[in-house]
Amino acid sequence: MNHRTRTVLAITAIVAVLLTSCTSSSSESTPTPPGAVVPRATINPQQYPLPALEAQATLVQNVLQQPLPVLLLIGLDAPRAQAQEIAVTDSRFQGDLWDASTGAALRNEIFGVYPMRESDITDATAQCQQSTCYRVEMYNYAKNLTTVGFVSVTDKTLLAVTKMADTQPDAPQYLVDLAVQIASESPEVIAALGYKPNGDDARMTNTKTALNLTRCQRSRHLCLAPTFVDGDRALWAIVDLTDGVLVGVRWTDVGTYGPAVTQRSLQDDIVTQLYCDKATALERGDWRMNFILTSSDGLRISDVQYKSRAILESAKLVDWHVSYSTTEAFGYSDAVGCPIFSQAAVVAFQGPTVEEIVEDGEIVGFRLQQEFWGEQWPLPCSYFYVQRFDFYNDGRFRVAAGNIGRGCGTNGTYRPVLRLALAAENSFATWTDSAWQAWSTEGWQAQSDSEPTDEGYQYRFADSSGAGFYVEPGRGQFAGERGDNAFIFITLDHPDRDEGDSDMITIGPCCNVNYEQGPERFIDNEPIENAELILWYVPQVENDGAPGEQYCWAESVLDRGVYTAKEYPCYMGPMFVPIQNP
Repeated sequence: MNHRTRTVLAITAIVAVLLTSCTSSSSESTPTPPGAVVPRATINPQQYPLPALEAQATLVQNVLQQPLPVLLLIGLDAPRAQAQEIAVTDSRFQGDLWDASTGAALRNEIFGVYPMRESDITDATAQCQQSTCYRVEMYNYAKNLTTVGFVSVTDKTLLAVTKMADTQPDAPQYLVDLAVQIASESPEVIAALGYKPNGDDARMTNTKTALNLTRCQRSRHLCLAPTFVDGDRALWAIVDLTDGVLVGVRWTDVGTYGPAVTQRSLQDDIVTQLYCDKATALERGDWRMNFILTSSDGLRISDVQYKSRAILESAKLVDWHVSYSTTEAFGYSDAVGCPIFSQAAVVAFQGPTVEEIVEDGEIVGFRLQQEFWGEQWPLPCSYFYVQRFDFYNDGRFRVAAGNIGRGCGTNGTYRPVLRLALAAENSFATWTDSAWQAWSTEGWQAQSDSEPTDEGYQYRFADSSGAGFYVEPGRGQFAGERGDNAFIFITLDHPDRDEGDSDMITIGPCCNVNYEQGPERFIDNEPIENAELILWYVPQVENDGAPGEQYCWAESVLDRGVYTAKEYPCYMGPMFVPIQNP
């Protein structure tokens, strides 16, 4: 029996245990009262054994003794299985399988094998425009490291490898199921709820999370948070899948709510075929561009031109970081994207729309918009996100992210990570002390660190001729908004390193309150004068469910005898205004 056969049989055994392991009968106890402190949970698998955990521990130990210590995915179709084999047998992909000093095997596992789409293709993988290619994602538990291999099965070649420290790919389904079972069977969860939950009722099961004072803090371990809604509260069961333990249970208030009111208006395969598998050209007035739905970076626009002048190479929404506590730092790292072969937690059920922007009865531009929502929205722990790209006839444009709620708590802070790759070579400056101060190297700044001009311009991109754009962050000047309170990051565009040109996994912890949101990992203090630049823009907006103050919120309300959704959206993002040279 070869290594792959043993691995397949072992994983099959785990899946079988997950599906058939017995669940104890409903256990009643007194639920934790509102406002009470939930004890910190440290479930010891030896104290509370689960057959699936025991099977996984045996499997991991067996894999570590094999010549190639990688736990493979099973159940793949032939092309994906071939892509996995090509990747794991290539020395470039194997660079972190063993400890450098002792040669001991490290725990590695293939988490996903996904078809590459146009949004994945970079200079290094350009041949995938004519070949069948896949991205193979591997997680190193010991180093908390993600390795991504881009494979052409047509040419039987590993084309490129990227590595991202302190990140995790989305977990495969059997690990998601294991996290739910650990949560459902844990005495702390049962005690907090007052009953044994049904695992099928868990929400946000596949979304990565964090929790301070545990190894889940700052996402140092692979952690998921199956969440159980109970009345007007939600119980988070934070599971550390690296150690196979429950590390914490926490309550959030979700407010009162009615039933779900959403419905899927298009099938997943239709959205995928029309908007995910290929780019679409869009021409309106003086604007030209392409757009495509990505696996996990939302709707990406590319090759944006105004009056035949290149404006943006691309713009997209990389992550949604959602935090529900400033002290204990727990929440979700979300993504938005395609409904099939996607790494997104919140997906598109219909394609993008294009509509006119009308001001004072006059058409002044157009809006390209994409919505992503959970099927149970606006029930608690169901999310509704929006991307907006506004283009004006006078050359202005705005890249914005929107949250319609409802989320998992009344005290959430939302931090979308927007990535904009500017076209051509630019220099970057901040308005400081009544003058434009140019940046010489990569760096970051909080929006509050400087004041805007009288016109509201705070940053500037300009080429060697002086042409370019002023950048106007949200300060509450846009209708119905309360301001962005953003972090901005300026980095060099490195297509050879793939620092976000292809679809990105979640790059930052959910719950940091400082500038460490993910883009800082690309700051190397390199010079940026007259260079191709990336703007990373990370707003920080708090939701509010208080009556009369709702923001980033949604509710089910009765209207003429039926439930309908009442929305209190929040939008955030910068406006770009052309520099008018004399």
